[in-house]
Amino acid sequence: MKDPSLRRSLTLLRAFLREPEDPERCYTLLARDAADQVARYVPLRDRLVVDVGGGSGYFTEEFRRRGARGYLFEPSVGELTARGRAPEGAVLADGYLLPLPDAVADVCFSSNVLEHVADPQTFLSEMVRVTRPGGLLYVSFTNWLSPWGGHEMAPWHYLGAERARRHYQRRTGRHPKHTLGENLFPLHVGATLRQVRARRDVSVLCARSRYWPLWPGAVTRVPGLREIATWNLLLILRRCP
Repeated sequence: MKDPSLRRSLTLLRAFLREPEDPERCYTLLARDAADQVARYVPLRDRLVVDVGGGSGYFTEEFRRRGARGYLFEPSVGELTARGRAPEGAVLADGYLLPLPDAVADVCFSSNVLEHVADPQTFLSEMVRVTRPGGLLYVSFTNWLSPWGGHEMAPWHYLGAERARRHYQRRTGRHPKHTLGENLFPLHVGATLRQVRARRDVSVLCARSRYWPLWPGAVTRVPGLREIATWNLLLILRRCP
């Protein structure tokens, strides 16, 4: 995969920082960027793309715009209707048990979901199950020790999850959206890479920082540093026969 440019990283960062007041721009840009990344490995036209945990449908809409047959599977009614209505053709479904037969997807896609599931390896196994042999899996997640690992509680998560939670409540007067151990889990780059590389049902085509503009693949190979500098780990996997 071609290294991302500094301009692209800054554009995404500015959109991310303005996400609370302009989520449409933020997620539209992110969806375009993710589709560009997938398209470097597989042409999207007429391909069946399964979007697991895709929220209100920005990614699925972008894949459809490029000619793919995109389908969204999301477990949260609130996320599905965040834009006032559920996206066309969306299915309310748990990522652990997708209502799909084996080996149907050309691409199985998951953006920033893995840190929100209690058993990421089982979640990945379900993604593998529905992907055809030779098909592509796109998986990205925000690792716990990255600057944004605590999500809305960052960077106070570096001082402990409970302290971060209390600080957020004092600062905003409301409870945070995420609770460690309930809907947010501490994933780490090194452990995840070891687990994925040990699997016999996928091969790793790419493991890199999703947004970092300088040596995005190299940073994931440096123990310790990768847990902070990766920010968001992107895995491109190929389903083995």
